[in-house]
Amino acid sequence: MTSNTRALMPDMLRLVALFGIVVVNVQFIAFSALQDFTVPAGESVADAVTLWLVNGLALMKSYGLFSFMFGVGLGFLMRSAERRGLAFGRIYRNRMIGLLLLGLAHGCLFFPGDILVTYAVTGAILYGLRNWPVRRLVGLGAGLLLLQVVLSPPLILLAPATPDPLLQLERAVLTSGSFWDAVAFRTMGYMIMLPSLLLIQGFSALGWFCLGLAAVKAGMIDDSEHPLWQRARRQCLLPGLMLSLLGAALWQWGPAEVGLVMTILVAPLSTLGYLGVIAWLARAPGPLMQPLLAAGGSSLSIYLGQSILLSTLFSAYGLGLWGEVDRLTAVAVAVFVTLLLIAALSLWRRRFALGPFEWILRRMTYAGVDTR
Repeated sequence: MTSNTRALMPDMLRLVALFGIVVVNVQFIAFSALQDFTVPAGESVADAVTLWLVNGLALMKSYGLFSFMFGVGLGFLMRSAERRGLAFGRIYRNRMIGLLLLGLAHGCLFFPGDILVTYAVTGAILYGLRNWPVRRLVGLGAGLLLLQVVLSPPLILLAPATPDPLLQLERAVLTSGSFWDAVAFRTMGYMIMLPSLLLIQGFSALGWFCLGLAAVKAGMIDDSEHPLWQRARRQCLLPGLMLSLLGAALWQWGPAEVGLVMTILVAPLSTLGYLGVIAWLARAPGPLMQPLLAAGGSSLSIYLGQSILLSTLFSAYGLGLWGEVDRLTAVAVAVFVTLLLIAALSLWRRRFALGPFEWILRRMTYAGVDTR
C-alpha cells in the first residue's frame, strides 16, 4: 500500500466521529442537560423520531470511535518519538496535561459534557500499558468495555432526579443570563458531573484506547483491507445497528429503562461494525472528500469549535435559541456548524500545517523538549 492509502483511515474515523458526536452533544446544548434519562424527551412525533435515530445510530458509538482514535494517536506518537529519538515519557506527560487544561476550559466555559478531561485521566493510565503486546491490549480493552456496559446502567438508572429549582435555574441562565452567568452555571454543573463522567465514560474510553493502540501495533490501522475489518462489518454492523435501534425505540416509546440498558449493551458491537465500514471507505479520495479528510486531521479544533459555536447560538448571550427549536432543527444546525468548521479548517490548512487548537496542544506537548 502507499503511504497515502495508509493515512486515510484515521482521518476518516475522526471525520465520521465528529458528526456523530455533534448530533449527540447538541441534544444537551440546545435543550436541558439535566433531564431524567428514563423519561422520554421530545414534544412531537418528529422530536421522538429524531431522538430515536440519534440514540440508536450515534449515542455512545461516536465517542467509541473518537476514543479508538486516541489509542491510535498514542501509537503514532510513539512511532514519531522513536523515529526522532525524542523522550517519549516527557512528551506524553505534556500532552496529557495539555488535554486536561483544554478539557477543563471547555467544560467550564462551553460544554459540561466535555470528554477531554476523561481522556487525559485515562490516557495517563494508558501510558503504563504502552509496551503491552497486542493480545494483552485486546483482552484488557474487551474486558473494560464489558465492565462499562455492566456498570453504566445502574449508575444512570439509580441517579437521583434533578430538583426542580435547579431545572428552573438552568432555564433562567440559558434563556436570559449573560455569558458569565452561563459560565458560572456550567462550571458548577461540570464539577458536580465530573466524577460520574469519569466513572461512566472512563472504562469505555480506556477500553477503546487499548484497542486503538493494539490496531497500530498489529498494523491494522495501516491496512484497510485487513480481515478483521471485513469481519467487523460483516458480523457486527447489521446486528449491532438493529439491536441498537430496537433499544432506542424501547427507550423512546416502550419501557425506557429496558431500552436504555439495551442501547448501552450493544453500543460496542455497533462501534465495531462502524470501524469495519470506515476501513472499507478508507480508499483514495476524490476532489470532494480530499478537503474533508484533511479537516479530519484537525478534529480537536472541530470538536471544540462545535461547542463554542453551538453554545453561543443557543444561549441567551448569543441567538437565544435554547429550547426554542425542535430536535430535528437542532440536529440540522449542528451538522451545518460542523460543515462550516470543516470548510474553515480546510482554508486554514492551506496556509498552516495544524488547526489552531492542534497548534496549541502541540506547543504544550513539546514544551521543554529538544526537537532538533
